[in-house]
Amino acid sequence: MSETSIHIEELGKRYRLGAPQRAYKTIRETIMETVLSPFRIGRKGLSHESNNTFWALKDVSFEVKQGEVVGIIGRNGAGKSTLLKILSRITVPTEGRVRIFGRIGSLLEVGTGFHPELTGRENIFLNGAILGMKREEIKTKFDEIVAFAEVEKFIDMPVKHYSSGMYVRLAFAVAAHLEPDILLLDEVLAVGDAAFQKKCLGKMGDVAKEGRTVLFVSHNMTAVKSLCQRAIWLDKGMVVGAGEVGRVVDSYLQTGISSVLEQTWNSPTIAPGNDMVRLHHVSVAPLYQERTEPITVRTSLQMNAAFWNYLPDALLNFSVVLYSLEGVAIFNTGSSPQSFPEGLVSGSFIIPENFLNDGTYTIRLLIVRDTSVVLMDISNVLVFEVHDSERKGNWYGKWIGTVRPTFDWLTKVDK
Repeated sequence: MSETSIHIEELGKRYRLGAPQRAYKTIRETIMETVLSPFRIGRKGLSHESNNTFWALKDVSFEVKQGEVVGIIGRNGAGKSTLLKILSRITVPTEGRVRIFGRIGSLLEVGTGFHPELTGRENIFLNGAILGMKREEIKTKFDEIVAFAEVEKFIDMPVKHYSSGMYVRLAFAVAAHLEPDILLLDEVLAVGDAAFQKKCLGKMGDVAKEGRTVLFVSHNMTAVKSLCQRAIWLDKGMVVGAGEVGRVVDSYLQTGISSVLEQTWNSPTIAPGNDMVRLHHVSVAPLYQERTEPITVRTSLQMNAAFWNYLPDALLNFSVVLYSLEGVAIFNTGSSPQSFPEGLVSGSFIIPENFLNDGTYTIRLLIVRDTSVVLMDISNVLVFEVHDSERKGNWYGKWIGTVRPTFDWLTKVDK
């Protein structure tokens, strides 16, 4: 685990914005441009560069050890895909140094590395040859690749006729099975059904266990947390966080997010809703402690909501969905459908102590008619954070799971 697979030092990639690209330059133009370029830089200064160039990556430095699975996270435009393209030698850096120890296999976009006119069979051998593998080596993996991709019937068809799902299944199977030392994956889970995504995660886990290095770019933070040991957080082309995956992902997700424990609209004219219902109040609050005290895993919480009803005798009910910050639905609960007169309708329920794990949660509130017609649906109406108040035994890591109930265990010794 101590050997280095990837070493990146002060890496930068700059693009020129809005500059027309000529098909070719004459030798005379190239020589003149080279001679005059120092004078142009001195005359125009830095302001010209800043107005006409964009740094997709700037001063990026990190190291990946052999056998590590590292998640690359960040918002759209942060530089994640540019980084993998440089590592894959698709594009060259503007500055800095990259040292790679081993063969690289990559799946960056649907179709990258595949020739559309070639068949699936031919593309498998082509990709293997690009990785430096001998024909006999590829043959030994061929049947396994085709079976994993589930394209047996179409393997001799040009891949330009494949669906996007077939394309990415075959591309992933090729990238993972041809045994590169380093595997680069960019949003491999963005295309494909749930069964395929599960197979991908399983195969990536197998690759890691075999001692190969994986760089995994994804917006799916649940997948990043479950698969990776470390994470590198890019923002505006620079590394703003790196380290243990849980800590980095949590910091990334909480950026720009603050708790919203209560919202009230005193007038229907400004309240969210419509001519049928309008929201008046929604809150989540500790039951047996001061509101100024932090919410912990030992805190019982009461959720309250109220709305103005303009549909007399309609069968209405509340519905609340609690989500983790990663967007995973923790539970959905609803009140019993009832017929209410016009006026202010309120409801509440309790989340017991020792139920939620530590983390940040959001609440989605719905008002439903006749158990199926959604009259109002508001996401992220409340945001709150649950802190860890205790450690069990000698365990100092993140307690596993989105809930952490305390069950009554019965233990005994049979003699």
